[in-house]
Amino acid sequence: MNPIVSIIMGSTSDLPIMEKAAQLLNDFEIPFEMNALSAHRTPAEVEEFATGAQKRGIKVIIAAAGMAAHLPGVIASMTTLPVIGVPIKSSLEGIDALYAIVQMPPGIPVATVGINASLNAAILATQILALTDKDIAEKVKTYKAGLAKKIKDANSELAKIEYKFKTN
Repeated sequence: MNPIVSIIMGSTSDLPIMEKAAQLLNDFEIPFEMNALSAHRTPAEVEEFATGAQKRGIKVIIAAAGMAAHLPGVIASMTTLPVIGVPIKSSLEGIDALYAIVQMPPGIPVATVGINASLNAAILATQILALTDKDIAEKVKTYKAGLAKKIKDANSELAKIEYKFKTN
């Protein structure tokens, strides 16, 4: 089994956040890999990873980083694969990481999700993969239907709650 999604984090301290992405990919039965790479501490390894990812069969990269958050952008500068950035809340409430990831120069896009939103990064990765894989497309459709069902079920429960002036 060869990975088609790569989850990269600047440090293993990001793992508690990135586990949600890993779990969704696992639930969707999408082969993935997880590695820690640092744009600042292991730049040669980042370059090796980014320039070789496509040849290894990677189709989407999810890259998480906190603080200066250069990792997603550095990876995006070295590959034509889609890169999804996950800003990690490590300082300044994660705003610094969000700004660092979302403010990329023209020609080097990084799709950016919310702070600590690794689950959304994984969902976006599955939606990208679904463009060319009918099995993944069906899993995404089922997942989204499940989200809608949760809201409908919640409204059914809310309807049972009674207050003197509640009208529904």
